[in-house]
Amino acid sequence: MSVEAFAPAKVNLTLHVTGRRSDGYHLLDSLVVFPDVGDRLSFAPADDLNLEVYGPLAEGVPTDGRNLCLRAALLLGTTKGARITLEKHLPHGAGIGGGSADAAATLRGLSALWGLPLPTADRAAALGADVPVCLAAPKAMVMRGIGEVLRPAPALPAFTMLLVNPSVETPTGAIFAAVASRGGNENPPMPEMPAGFADLAELAVWLRLTRNDLERAASDFAPISDVKSAIEAQPGCALARMSGSGSSCFGIFASAGPAEAAAAAIRRAYPNWWVAVGAIS
Repeated sequence: MSVEAFAPAKVNLTLHVTGRRSDGYHLLDSLVVFPDVGDRLSFAPADDLNLEVYGPLAEGVPTDGRNLCLRAALLLGTTKGARITLEKHLPHGAGIGGGSADAAATLRGLSALWGLPLPTADRAAALGADVPVCLAAPKAMVMRGIGEVLRPAPALPAFTMLLVNPSVETPTGAIFAAVASRGGNENPPMPEMPAGFADLAELAVWLRLTRNDLERAASDFAPISDVKSAIEAQPGCALARMSGSGSSCFGIFASAGPAEAAAAAIRRAYPNWWVAVGAIS
């Protein structure tokens, strides 16, 4: 028997840094969605635990104990073996939860393969702040605390998302540290959300009342404003913003046609950038 799992990109439509705990961890308030763009994993029985990585963005991905997939397997607390195969499509250090999404998919896949329960959000957070919310994929979620406090998001309209990364990795720790030094940990939480959004235009209006508190700090490490400007210039883009701690940015479109046209235009203008289009449904 083998099990397959999909690890979709995690996109922070909003990311408010609302405080800082005494242990140094930052408190977050974020609306998270999962477009159907991501990595693919498969799990098969084996005598020991091993990981193989391939795919267009496999270069540089560790296959030893540094990899979150193997750490996720160990978190399940068993000595059982498995052959884990990771087909890598998401860029590294990109603010769209590539490693966390892979870890969450590993927890789901190995729980099914081994017949074990999934860990609680608190335990999953030991792998990284984004792992608990990635376990909830593909459901849109509101993420609070250090990432472990979750609730379903209000009803969102279906839309298409353009993801763009300038092929630059951003250092998450340094970016959070820079936000703290600039007073970002004093920022207010997201404004109250309605029970649901009738369409993309209504969602975009609300999103303009929110922010990503890490954009300014991430701009010291990656050309965030250039990426956002390239997305905003595309016809049909309702809003552009950075996700997570960068360097990926997103644009939201009412339908796939304009998003695909925007992707093609950006690929022509910036052939070294990573560009993808995914649906939110």
